[in-house]
Amino acid sequence: MNTLFEALGGKESVKLVVDKFYQRVLDDNRIKHFFDGVDMVKQKAHQTAFLTYAFGGTNRYSGTHMSAAHKHLVEKMGLNDEHFDAILENLVATLKELNLAQDLIDQVMAIAGDRGHRNAILNRDPNSPQSQL
Repeated sequence: MNTLFEALGGKESVKLVVDKFYQRVLDDNRIKHFFDGVDMVKQKAHQTAFLTYAFGGTNRYSGTHMSAAHKHLVEKMGLNDEHFDAILENLVATLKELNLAQDLIDQVMAIAGDRGHRNAILNRDPNSPQSQL
């Protein structure tokens, strides 16, 4: 059985998705300010490594946990659900631009939009009423 990583085309395809995704994000007035001063080469490498892991390309991820990596964005810059939704919107648009089949887009979004990921990124207690929305 192929992993989602393989179905997407492997390392080079995931890297292409990440590159095109960040082009969109950095043009999106709703969220681009979160990346001011960020080393985008490093950011893209982190995202590629994470997505490789999330899509089944490896069983190891050594990056910072999502809660810790985004904590300062929540506390100091007000990262919230609207921003998370904008990220997902840009991801879908990127996948469509690359002509991915809808079933692959659905699989990617099931992972990216997972409530657990949302709660971790937004630093929410998974048992809080807001995390259940």
